[in-house]
Amino acid sequence: MNLPSFVLPPVLAAVGMATLILTQVRAADPDATSATASALATRLNTGRIPGTSYVRVRMDTGGAVLQLQVKERRTETGAEMVYQVLFPKERKGEAVLLKKTDGEAPTGVTMAADGKTSELTAVQMKEPFLGTALTYEDMIENFFAWPEQAIVGTEEVNRVKCPILESKPSKGDGSSYSKVRSWVDTKRMVPLRVEKYDASGQVARSVKTTRIVTGPQGRPIPANLAVSDGAGGATTEIDGSRIKHDVVYTDDEFTPEGLAKITAPKGAPQ
Repeated sequence: MNLPSFVLPPVLAAVGMATLILTQVRAADPDATSATASALATRLNTGRIPGTSYVRVRMDTGGAVLQLQVKERRTETGAEMVYQVLFPKERKGEAVLLKKTDGEAPTGVTMAADGKTSELTAVQMKEPFLGTALTYEDMIENFFAWPEQAIVGTEEVNRVKCPILESKPSKGDGSSYSKVRSWVDTKRMVPLRVEKYDASGQVARSVKTTRIVTGPQGRPIPANLAVSDGAGGATTEIDGSRIKHDVVYTDDEFTPEGLAKITAPKGAPQ
Protein backbone atom coordinates (compact mmCIF):
# COMPACT_ATOMS: atom_id res chain seq x y z
CA MET A 1 0.00 0.00 0.00
CA ASN A 2 2.50 5.36 1.82
CA LEU A 3 -1.77 0.63 1.09
CA PRO A 4 -0.36 1.62 3.79
CA SER A 5 -1.80 3.83 4.88
CA PHE A 6 -1.22 2.66 1.77
CA VAL A 7 -3.26 1.29 3.53
CA LEU A 8 -1.56 -1.24 4.74
CA PRO A 9 -1.58 0.85 4.47
CA PRO A 10 -0.09 1.84 4.39
CA VAL A 11 -0.95 0.77 1.42
CA LEU A 12 -0.78 -1.87 3.48
CA ALA A 13 0.22 1.58 1.13
CA ALA A 14 3.20 -0.06 -1.93
CA VAL A 15 2.80 2.41 -2.04
CA GLY A 16 2.65 2.13 1.43
CA MET A 17 0.59 -0.87 1.89
CA ALA A 18 -1.23 1.00 4.62
CA THR A 19 -1.57 4.02 2.38
CA LEU A 20 -3.81 1.96 0.10
CA ILE A 21 -5.74 -0.23 2.48
CA LEU A 22 -6.38 2.48 5.06
CA THR A 23 -7.39 5.07 2.47
CA GLN A 24 -11.10 5.83 2.53
CA VAL A 25 -12.07 8.85 0.45
CA ARG A 26 -15.49 10.11 -0.49
CA ALA A 27 -16.43 9.32 -4.09
CA ALA A 28 -15.42 12.03 -6.50
CA ASP A 29 -17.66 14.16 -8.70
CA PRO A 30 -18.16 12.86 -12.27
CA ASP A 31 -15.70 15.44 -13.62
CA ALA A 32 -13.00 14.53 -11.08
CA THR A 33 -10.69 13.31 -13.83
CA SER A 34 -10.14 16.95 -14.74
CA ALA A 35 -9.00 17.83 -11.23
CA THR A 36 -5.50 19.11 -10.69
CA ALA A 37 -2.80 16.75 -9.52
CA SER A 38 -2.44 18.48 -6.16
CA ALA A 39 -6.19 18.33 -5.59
CA LEU A 40 -6.28 14.62 -6.41
CA ALA A 41 -3.34 13.88 -4.11
CA THR A 42 -4.95 15.94 -1.37
CA ARG A 43 -8.22 14.00 -1.64
CA LEU A 44 -6.35 10.71 -1.41
CA ASN A 45 -4.28 11.97 1.51
CA THR A 46 -6.93 13.72 3.59
CA GLY A 47 -9.15 10.65 3.51
CA ARG A 48 -6.77 9.14 6.04
CA ILE A 49 -5.97 11.90 8.52
CA PRO A 50 -6.20 12.43 11.38
CA GLY A 51 -7.37 9.30 13.15
CA THR A 52 -6.71 5.74 14.25
CA SER A 53 -7.22 2.39 12.55
CA TYR A 54 -6.86 -1.31 13.28
CA VAL A 55 -6.44 -3.94 10.53
CA ARG A 56 -6.07 -7.72 10.49
CA VAL A 57 -3.85 -8.57 7.52
CA ARG A 58 -2.93 -11.80 5.75
CA MET A 59 0.29 -11.71 3.69
CA ASP A 60 1.13 -14.64 1.40
CA THR A 61 4.64 -14.69 -0.09
CA GLY A 62 4.10 -17.94 -1.95
CA GLY A 63 6.42 -19.73 0.44
CA ALA A 64 5.03 -18.48 3.74
CA VAL A 65 1.82 -17.01 5.11
CA LEU A 66 1.80 -14.36 7.82
CA GLN A 67 -1.15 -13.05 9.77
CA LEU A 68 -0.59 -9.64 11.35
CA GLN A 69 -2.46 -7.07 13.32
CA VAL A 70 -1.76 -3.47 12.35
CA LYS A 71 -2.29 -0.47 14.58
CA GLU A 72 -2.16 3.00 13.03
CA ARG A 73 -2.27 6.43 14.60
CA ARG A 74 -2.14 9.31 12.13
CA THR A 75 -1.98 13.10 12.50
CA GLU A 76 -2.00 15.95 10.01
CA THR A 77 1.77 15.66 9.61
CA GLY A 78 2.74 12.04 10.08
CA ALA A 79 1.97 8.54 11.29
CA GLU A 80 2.90 5.82 13.77
CA MET A 81 2.32 2.16 12.89
CA VAL A 82 2.72 -1.12 14.75
CA TYR A 83 2.81 -4.49 12.96
CA GLN A 84 2.57 -7.59 15.18
CA VAL A 85 2.79 -11.19 13.91
CA LEU A 86 -0.04 -13.42 15.10
CA PHE A 87 0.65 -16.47 12.90
CA PRO A 88 2.52 -18.77 12.37
CA LYS A 89 2.97 -19.77 15.99
CA GLU A 90 6.76 -19.92 15.80
CA ARG A 91 6.89 -16.29 14.64
CA LYS A 92 4.31 -14.90 17.03
CA GLY A 93 5.92 -12.08 18.93
CA GLU A 94 7.79 -10.60 15.98
CA ALA A 95 6.80 -6.97 15.68
CA VAL A 96 7.73 -3.70 14.00
CA LEU A 97 7.21 -0.10 15.09
CA LEU A 98 7.46 2.52 12.33
CA LYS A 99 7.20 6.29 12.58
CA LYS A 100 7.16 8.96 9.88
CA THR A 101 6.81 12.74 9.93
CA ASP A 102 6.13 14.42 6.59
CA GLY A 103 9.37 15.83 5.15
CA GLU A 104 11.54 13.61 7.36
CA ALA A 105 13.01 10.14 6.92
CA PRO A 106 11.11 7.26 8.57
CA THR A 107 12.42 5.48 11.66
CA GLY A 108 11.71 2.04 13.04
CA VAL A 109 12.27 -0.58 15.71
CA THR A 110 11.93 -4.35 15.30
CA MET A 111 11.24 -7.01 17.91
CA ALA A 112 12.25 -10.64 17.43
CA ALA A 113 10.12 -13.53 18.68
CA ASP A 114 12.41 -13.77 21.74
CA GLY A 115 11.62 -10.18 22.70
CA LYS A 116 14.92 -8.63 21.59
CA THR A 117 14.54 -5.18 20.02
CA SER A 118 16.78 -3.26 17.64
CA GLU A 119 16.56 0.03 15.79
CA LEU A 120 16.34 -0.04 12.02
CA THR A 121 19.13 1.83 10.23
CA ALA A 122 18.48 3.91 7.11
CA VAL A 123 19.83 1.02 5.04
CA GLN A 124 17.64 -1.55 6.80
CA MET A 125 14.53 0.57 6.15
CA LYS A 126 14.97 -0.37 2.48
CA GLU A 127 15.22 -4.12 3.17
CA PRO A 128 12.34 -6.66 2.90
CA PHE A 129 9.62 -6.31 5.53
CA LEU A 130 9.32 -9.65 7.38
CA GLY A 131 10.42 -11.54 4.25
CA THR A 132 7.80 -10.06 1.91
CA ALA A 133 8.08 -8.20 -1.41
CA LEU A 134 7.63 -4.94 0.51
CA THR A 135 10.24 -2.96 2.40
CA TYR A 136 9.97 -1.37 5.85
CA GLU A 137 9.95 1.96 4.06
CA ASP A 138 6.94 0.87 1.97
CA MET A 139 4.94 0.12 5.09
CA ILE A 140 5.00 3.68 6.42
CA GLU A 141 5.63 6.26 3.70
CA ASN A 142 2.72 8.27 2.31
CA PHE A 143 3.57 9.46 -1.19
CA PHE A 144 0.25 11.30 -1.55
CA ALA A 145 1.71 13.80 0.95
CA TRP A 146 4.88 14.38 -1.08
CA PRO A 147 5.39 18.00 -2.25
CA GLU A 148 5.53 17.41 -6.01
CA GLN A 149 2.43 15.99 -7.74
CA ALA A 150 1.60 15.87 -11.46
CA ILE A 151 -0.86 14.22 -13.84
CA VAL A 152 1.34 12.57 -16.50
CA GLY A 153 -1.31 10.86 -18.63
CA THR A 154 -4.34 8.61 -18.59
CA GLU A 155 -4.71 4.87 -19.10
CA GLU A 156 -7.38 2.23 -18.71
CA VAL A 157 -7.01 -0.26 -15.88
CA ASN A 158 -9.66 -2.96 -15.64
CA ARG A 159 -11.80 -0.98 -18.10
CA VAL A 160 -11.61 2.13 -15.92
CA LYS A 161 -10.07 5.28 -17.37
CA CYS A 162 -7.54 6.45 -14.80
CA PRO A 163 -5.46 9.62 -14.56
CA ILE A 164 -1.85 8.73 -13.75
CA LEU A 165 -0.74 10.68 -10.69
CA GLU A 166 3.03 11.05 -10.41
CA SER A 167 4.38 11.84 -6.94
CA LYS A 168 7.96 12.89 -6.17
CA PRO A 169 9.52 13.16 -2.68
CA SER A 170 11.56 15.94 -1.17
CA LYS A 171 15.13 15.19 -0.10
CA GLY A 172 14.00 15.36 3.50
CA ASP A 173 11.53 12.49 3.03
CA GLY A 174 14.45 10.08 2.88
CA SER A 175 12.72 7.92 0.26
CA SER A 176 14.72 5.48 -1.85
CA TYR A 177 12.25 6.05 -4.69
CA SER A 178 12.63 8.79 -7.28
CA LYS A 179 8.90 8.84 -8.02
CA VAL A 180 5.66 6.91 -7.59
CA ARG A 181 2.91 6.65 -10.19
CA SER A 182 -0.68 5.84 -9.20
CA TRP A 183 -3.47 4.91 -11.62
CA VAL A 184 -6.53 6.30 -9.80
CA ASP A 185 -10.17 5.32 -10.21
CA THR A 186 -11.52 8.82 -9.53
CA LYS A 187 -15.16 7.77 -9.14
CA ARG A 188 -14.35 5.43 -6.25
CA MET A 189 -11.15 7.33 -5.35
CA VAL A 190 -9.12 4.10 -5.24
CA PRO A 191 -5.64 3.55 -6.74
CA LEU A 192 -5.97 0.53 -9.05
CA ARG A 193 -2.26 0.29 -9.77
CA VAL A 194 0.88 1.79 -8.23
CA GLU A 195 4.45 1.70 -9.50
CA LYS A 196 7.46 2.85 -7.49
CA TYR A 197 10.63 3.80 -9.39
CA ASP A 198 14.26 3.72 -8.32
CA ALA A 199 16.85 6.42 -8.99
CA SER A 200 17.62 4.99 -12.44
CA GLY A 201 13.97 5.22 -13.48
CA GLN A 202 13.30 1.47 -13.32
CA VAL A 203 10.22 0.00 -11.63
CA ALA A 204 11.41 -1.19 -8.23
CA ARG A 205 8.03 -2.26 -6.91
CA SER A 206 4.51 -2.55 -8.32
CA VAL A 207 1.15 -2.98 -6.64
CA LYS A 208 -2.19 -3.97 -8.13
CA THR A 209 -5.52 -3.67 -6.36
CA THR A 210 -7.24 -7.02 -6.89
CA ARG A 211 -10.39 -6.54 -4.79
CA ILE A 212 -12.35 -3.50 -3.65
CA VAL A 213 -14.88 -3.65 -0.83
CA THR A 214 -17.13 -1.21 0.99
CA GLY A 215 -15.36 -0.15 4.16
CA PRO A 216 -16.83 0.34 7.63
CA GLN A 217 -17.51 4.00 6.81
CA GLY A 218 -19.45 3.08 3.66
CA ARG A 219 -16.68 4.00 1.23
CA PRO A 220 -14.75 1.89 -1.28
CA ILE A 221 -11.36 0.60 -0.10
CA PRO A 222 -8.70 -1.64 -1.71
CA ALA A 223 -9.01 -4.81 0.37
CA ASN A 224 -6.65 -7.07 -1.58
CA LEU A 225 -3.31 -6.16 -3.15
CA ALA A 226 -0.75 -8.02 -5.24
CA VAL A 227 2.80 -6.72 -4.76
CA SER A 228 5.87 -7.60 -6.81
CA ASP A 229 9.42 -6.31 -6.83
CA GLY A 230 11.05 -4.91 -9.94
CA ALA A 231 13.12 -8.02 -10.55
CA GLY A 232 9.99 -10.16 -10.58
CA GLY A 233 11.54 -12.57 -8.12
CA ALA A 234 9.33 -11.85 -5.11
CA THR A 235 5.56 -11.47 -4.92
CA THR A 236 3.23 -10.99 -1.98
CA GLU A 237 -0.57 -11.24 -1.88
CA ILE A 238 -2.19 -9.07 0.79
CA ASP A 239 -5.68 -9.34 2.27
CA GLY A 240 -6.51 -6.43 4.55
CA SER A 241 -10.29 -6.44 4.46
CA ARG A 242 -10.88 -6.64 8.22
CA ILE A 243 -10.67 -3.02 9.32
CA LYS A 244 -11.94 -0.85 12.16
CA HIS A 245 -11.48 2.92 12.36
CA ASP A 246 -11.54 5.40 15.23
CA VAL A 247 -10.27 2.92 17.80
CA VAL A 248 -8.69 3.88 21.12
CA TYR A 249 -4.97 3.36 21.71
CA THR A 250 -2.61 4.31 24.52
CA ASP A 251 0.70 6.07 23.94
CA ASP A 252 2.46 3.00 25.32
CA GLU A 253 1.31 0.87 22.37
CA PHE A 254 3.48 2.95 20.03
CA THR A 255 6.74 2.43 21.93
CA PRO A 256 9.41 -0.31 21.67
CA GLU A 257 8.21 -1.66 25.02
CA GLY A 258 4.63 -1.79 23.76
CA LEU A 259 5.57 -4.16 20.92
CA ALA A 260 5.53 -7.07 23.35
CA LYS A 261 1.87 -6.49 24.23
CA ILE A 262 -0.22 -8.21 21.56
CA THR A 263 -3.52 -6.58 22.42
CA ALA A 264 -6.37 -5.51 20.17
CA PRO A 265 -8.72 -2.56 20.68
CA LYS A 266 -12.30 -3.07 21.79
CA GLY A 267 -14.52 -4.32 18.98
CA ALA A 268 -11.57 -5.15 16.71
CA PRO A 269 -12.25 -7.58 13.82
CA GLN A 270 -11.13 -11.17 14.36
